Amino acid sequence: MNPASKNRCILIFPQIENIGIIDEIRERYDPLAERVRPHITLVFPFVSEIRASDLKIHLAQALCGIKPFEVTLSGITGDILFERFLFLNIDHGKSEIIEMHKRLYTGILEEFMPVWLKNGAFFPHMTVGKIDDREQFEIAVEETKDRTESFKTIINKVSVEIIEENGDSSIEMEADLI
Repeated sequence: MNPASKNRCILIFPQIENIGIIDEIRERYDPLAERVRPHITLVFPFVSEIRASDLKIHLAQALCGIKPFEVTLSGITGDILFERFLFLNIDHGKSEIIEMHKRLYTGILEEFMPVWLKNGAFFPHMTVGKIDDREQFEIAVEETKDRTESFKTIINKVSVEIIEENGDSSIEMEADLI
């Protein structure tokens, strides 16, 4: 990777009152639980030399007019198509997240849209697990399928994180929804 390049991701870190329940699930099933807080991805990891100032302007333009909104998450499902992930589903607020996702993948970020997303396959969720072994994945799906907890939050900002080579991440900037 070029020294000027940064590996970034754009996401939402929901402020959820009962986040401890999600943390417990992630500790059991998500290998990234200790590296990144629970989140909803808007722009998937991309490596670029985009200047922080240019990215900040893009965020402001792309998110212009999107006001804070409520999100409700509940129900865990397994998705074998995407490498055996466990997803905490978004019940309410999905259309707003899809709109943010579409707007962000324009302009300077358009070229970074993964091919699999170009057919409109974006499914807003919070990843709570990734299990490589098929048998262990099926066990995890069975263990989590009847979880009934519901998680509510108000989304009022979007974060850009830098993903370090060792997998750790740090917040580079945030954009408030107004």
